[in-house]
Amino acid sequence: MESGFTSKDTYLSHFNPRDYLEKYYSFGSTPSAENQILRLLLKNLFKIFCLDGVRGDLLIDIGSGPTIYQLLSACESFKEIIATDYSDQNLQELEKWLKKEPGAFDWSPVMAYVCELEGNRMKRTEKEEKLRRVVKQVLKCDVTQSRPLGAASLPPADCLLSTLCLDAACPDLPAYRAALRNLRSLLKPGGYLVIMDALKSSYYMVGEQRFSSLSLDRETVEAAVREAGYTIEQFEVMSQSYPPTMANNEGLFSLVARKLSSSA
Repeated sequence: MESGFTSKDTYLSHFNPRDYLEKYYSFGSTPSAENQILRLLLKNLFKIFCLDGVRGDLLIDIGSGPTIYQLLSACESFKEIIATDYSDQNLQELEKWLKKEPGAFDWSPVMAYVCELEGNRMKRTEKEEKLRRVVKQVLKCDVTQSRPLGAASLPPADCLLSTLCLDAACPDLPAYRAALRNLRSLLKPGGYLVIMDALKSSYYMVGEQRFSSLSLDRETVEAAVREAGYTIEQFEVMSQSYPPTMANNEGLFSLVARKLSSSA
């Protein structure tokens, strides 16, 4: 692997979705930092989508990776969800779960936890089927492009969601700012931007493979979001970090912002 910030091509050639899922999302009963972080993310997503009133017709998930945990509460508040990622193998892994293909990752422990958060209004299997119905498309995405979804023709979204993606996709602060501006084109005026990501992380590990991360602090994120034409409604810092064998973050953040109507 080349030195410097991880390239797009390296993701296509070296990112193993199965290794990533099994390391970060197995959600076993053993206490671990990754389990604690996943619980925090799920609680925040439940709060945003089920308690705080972030809802609408269309949600686009930016940089879904091979995961669906981030959509489990969102599917209660949006009629349609579009999942996206840059890596072809991540898109294939998503499709495998959506189509119930053999060998798909087992999300049932995560499903059960979210159903519990939501008051057990539906069974785990019902939640799985609802998410499969609500996710209408799986598309290629590149946040570094002015048209992140390429030629795909979509109505403006009510919400953009991005979890643990942008700091890995943007090699420097100008690229991060540009990505936020690029994403605005997908969002209707007044629409929501929901981001959850690591703070002050310069790398994360997938198996033996090291991937770069743009080290960001709260002030930098807030300034970049405002400069890109959003107003911030919520910003929460979570103090939990991964062990250094997985990543070197110093906590995570959860942000809810809205696209300003007056900005071009």
